[in-house]
Formats: sequence, structure tokens, C-alpha cells
Amino acid sequence: MVDNRVTFGSKLGVILATVGCAVGLGSIWRFPYMLGTNGGAAFLLIYILFMIFLGIPVMVTEFFIGRYSRSNTVGSFKKMAPGTKWCWIGYNGILAAFLILGFYAVVSGWTLEYVWQTVNSSLYSTPGVDFTTGFDNFSSNALRPIFWTAVFIGLTHFVIASGVEKGIERASKIMMPLLFFILVVMCVRSVTLPNAEAGLVYLFKPDFSKLTSSVVLSAVGQAFFSLSLGMGCLITYSSYFGKDTNMLATAWQVTIINTFVAVLAGIMIFPAVFSFGIAPSAGAQLVFITLPNVFEQLPFSSLWSLIFYILLAMAALTSTISLHEVVTAYIHEEFRMTRKRAAWLVSIGVFILGILSSLSFGLLKEFTIGGLIFFDALDYLTAKIMLPLGGMLTCIFVGTRVDKKILKAELTNEGTIKFRLFFIYVFFMKYVSPIAIGIVFLNELGLLDQLKKLF
Repeated sequence: MVDNRVTFGSKLGVILATVGCAVGLGSIWRFPYMLGTNGGAAFLLIYILFMIFLGIPVMVTEFFIGRYSRSNTVGSFKKMAPGTKWCWIGYNGILAAFLILGFYAVVSGWTLEYVWQTVNSSLYSTPGVDFTTGFDNFSSNALRPIFWTAVFIGLTHFVIASGVEKGIERASKIMMPLLFFILVVMCVRSVTLPNAEAGLVYLFKPDFSKLTSSVVLSAVGQAFFSLSLGMGCLITYSSYFGKDTNMLATAWQVTIINTFVAVLAGIMIFPAVFSFGIAPSAGAQLVFITLPNVFEQLPFSSLWSLIFYILLAMAALTSTISLHEVVTAYIHEEFRMTRKRAAWLVSIGVFILGILSSLSFGLLKEFTIGGLIFFDALDYLTAKIMLPLGGMLTCIFVGTRVDKKILKAELTNEGTIKFRLFFIYVFFMKYVSPIAIGIVFLNELGLLDQLKKLF
């Protein structure tokens, strides 16, 4: 294997960069509305269980592939299974990361628009403003969302072009602590609101009567999504791990911190939502339509709004950096291209996708793929098909193809650290994880309901 590959400069850098890869809009934007639409604390409990029993084993597996091969996502499978079709798992991850960036950058750009609207006081300038209309007018605009998408891609490009240690690791060391600090400040403000305890009860007191098969499967899907599994990010980042990195410990640390961030996001949002009588099941619009209503009713509304949207923008940036790196590393290594040139190619390609995604809310809204606008089609293809498929095949690959002696040697750092329950982990990789992910996959496609009707 290649032994001169660049690595993260410190153990803290490894943890913060990998946490940054996992923590993003999935934890701060998607998790609260998923919890809100799936009954609250019961969803949270199932989510945590699946993070432990499904998320950690799959994460360790992706860490193993990346560090053992010391290569990009495609190169990893080529090295570990040369001359076979397994490399298509890598291609699936590369394409998924690229396509996700194509619409994720648009949503990320929206956060900058709301930062700007708060700074110039236009968000709350009109008493009784309709935030739904305001959001719809902005998102359907032909130019403004594209401008902010370009700005966000530019910020991402700058970090990626700067390299692994000076770009990704340095940015993570600055942004992640700041993100935690802002989250805690927002949580303190939220729990001091009138009737905040109702939101905390909703978040932490399980009502098991709301626990349905749909809620369970949604929790599994969210665990998978929030850890960035199946899209090549963790394989790429772990290829920069040093040989002394304890991969199991890192997986636990990342999962605990990621779950902690998601819970903090819930503490930040639900007490405020209950305090002002807003439905916790407001859905995906919670961040851009519902929360401005909450902030408007607070003293110093612009200040709290500004803090929140800066937090959201930073969380989004940690994710776009990891997604961009997946594709950049592939082009840089497989096509023997300089990192900066590879980064430019990816940034330009993502911007083109971003333009189409953004315009699908306005000028191109009549253009649909399978009944979905371009933005939603990218989301559906990646989240419901490519990610579960990639994760499932990765588990099958390690569970059936990889020599268990090699696997154990890598996970124990050549026997210098312990990996308890190794054989249970292998059993999970071979049987439990692929089946669990396969069930989620069928459910996301709506095929599980069809099978239930047949039987």
C-alpha cells in the first residue's frame, strides 16, 4: 500500500474533521423535523439504538476500507479487489457525493441569504410579514439563490484547494468548536422561554403508542443519513488517518458527538416551537419558515436569528467540504491531476448542477423527472437509492470478500489495541447490517408496503 499519503496532523484533527463530515444539515436541519414528524422521544430512542447497532459497525467498516487502502473511494475497491466489479461501489459513492452537492449547495446558499437578510434587517422589517411567501419568493427567484449557491461553493472550494491539513483539518478545528458554542447558546435561550418544558417533555419522554414500523424505519434512515454513510466521505477521510488511529474509538467518538449535536438541535428548536404554539411536525420548512416566526417574537430577534443562521451555514459547510473532497480526491488521484485543478473541475460541475437545482423552484419548475422537480429528483435518487445501496454493498463486500485476518489486523492496529466482540462485528457486517439497510432501502422506495399487501 502507499505509505507516503498525506494524513491529518493530530488525533484532535481526525476527530473534528470526521465529526464535521457527519455533522451538518442532516443533524441540525433534518433531524429536528424528522423527530417532529415521527412522534418525538420514541423516535429519538430508536434513532440512538440504531446509531449504536447499525451506524457504528458500518462506520468502522468504511474506516477500515479507507485506511487500509490509503486511497480515494474508487481506488480503495480497486486495490482491495483488483479486476473485479466491486469498484462500482466506489463509483456509486463518487457520483452520489457529486449529485448531493448539486442540491445541498443550494440549501446551504439559502442559509447565507437568511444571514444576509438578518444583517440588513430586511427579514423582520415588515410587521406581520408572511415568512412562507417570503421564502417562496426567494427560492423561486432566478438570480439570488444562484448567487448564494456560488458563494457557498466558493467557500468550499477554498478549503478543499488548500489541502488536507491546511484546509480541511484547520477549518474543522475552527468551525466545530464554534458550532458547539453557538448551539449551546441557542439551547440556553430556548429552555428559558415560557412553556419550554413542554418541548423538553416532547423530546425526552417517549410515548410508545406512537411507535410504528414507519417511525422505526425513519429512525434507521436518519441514522444512516446523519453519519454520512454510503457516500464515500468516511472512506475518503479515513484514508488520511494515521496508522496509530484507533478506528473503533474514533467511530464511537464521532457517533456520540453527532448524536449529542442532534439532541442539542432538538433542545434548541422544540422548547421554542412549543413556547409559541407552533406544530412540532412543521416538516422541512421548520428552519426557513417556522423558526423566523419564533425569532420574531423574541427580544433581540435579529441577534438570535443571526446566531442561528450562522450556525446552520457552518454546519452546512462542514458537510459540503467532505462531499467535495470525495470527488476531488478521486479526480486528483485517478487522473493524476493537481489537487487545485481537480477542485476547480468539481466546483464548476457542482455549480452547473446547483443552477439547475435552484431554477427548478422557478423557471424550470415545469421540467420534471418522474414527476419530481430537478432538485427533488437529485434528493430522491441519492438518499433513497444510491446511499442505501452503497452502504449495503460495502457491508457485503467486507463481510464476504475481505480476509478476516487482514480485517482484524487493521482494526487492532496490528494487535497493539483490542477489538472486543470482533466476531460479532463480522456477523453484523455479513448478515445484520445488509439486511437492515436492505429493509430501509425497500421502505424508502415504497416497495415494503407493496410486499406487505402481497403477503
